[in-house]
Amino acid sequence: MRHPILISLCLAGVFGLSACEKSGENAVNRTMKDLNVIDESNLSDIMLTVADPGEAVNYFRKASTDNPDRIDLQRGLAKSLIRAKRPAEAVTAWAKVVAHKEKTNEDRVELADALIRSGDWKKAKTTLNRVPPTHETLKRYRLEAMVADSNKDWKKADSFYETASGMTTNPSSVLNNWGYSKLTRGHYKEAERLFTEALTYNKDMFTAKNNLVLARGAQRLYTLPVIQMSQVERAQLLHTLALTAIKQGDVTTGKGLLKDAIDTHPQHFEAAVRSLKALENNVTN
Repeated sequence: MRHPILISLCLAGVFGLSACEKSGENAVNRTMKDLNVIDESNLSDIMLTVADPGEAVNYFRKASTDNPDRIDLQRGLAKSLIRAKRPAEAVTAWAKVVAHKEKTNEDRVELADALIRSGDWKKAKTTLNRVPPTHETLKRYRLEAMVADSNKDWKKADSFYETASGMTTNPSSVLNNWGYSKLTRGHYKEAERLFTEALTYNKDMFTAKNNLVLARGAQRLYTLPVIQMSQVERAQLLHTLALTAIKQGDVTTGKGLLKDAIDTHPQHFEAAVRSLKALENNVTN
């Protein structure tokens, strides 16, 4: 008579063990899933920073296709397309992000950035107009300034550039853009000041150095500014200054600057050599 009781106890033990095993398996699966999410997040970060841009595009394109509802992967694809210098495709990708139910105001700002990069200033302006004024970020104001520039609304551009420059501890790129805006307007002295200020925040910013030389050259100041520069940079800046002088009709000065550029460069400076030969052939003819 004890056998049925013993069998019942054994069966209960088996089912209990099975339940424990199943519970343990579920816990392991949940842990593995959490680990996969962490690993995927780390991989996404790598793809958006140090990975080859083309490889990042392929990774996020496949990942977002396999997980069509995940906005983070759609954002990854859009950002990687910008890194890969494929702005037209990035516009399409960001538009898809903006159409997602979990979109943010920053996503609209990123779409405007892609539109600007692809040259569609009108749509960029429309997109920024849809961002509420309460969304105050450095990128938003910098893009607003650039759009105002494209419309030659100088007063609004200056206001946005000033606001943007005050929102960061390193406004070098904003000041450089603002300076270039002043340069295109013919306000050379103001442009020179802004480029110089940009270099106080980032002494290695060659674009600002080159723009500074352009601003000085436009004022017929044909000497290099007192800024930190390498020997190669010095040669390149002399070349820029030479071309500026020649464009303004100061040919003799330009020719001398080209020779200085060639002599200064530690290697063969092909671009300056070509410019000098072209100038000499012109004069001879």
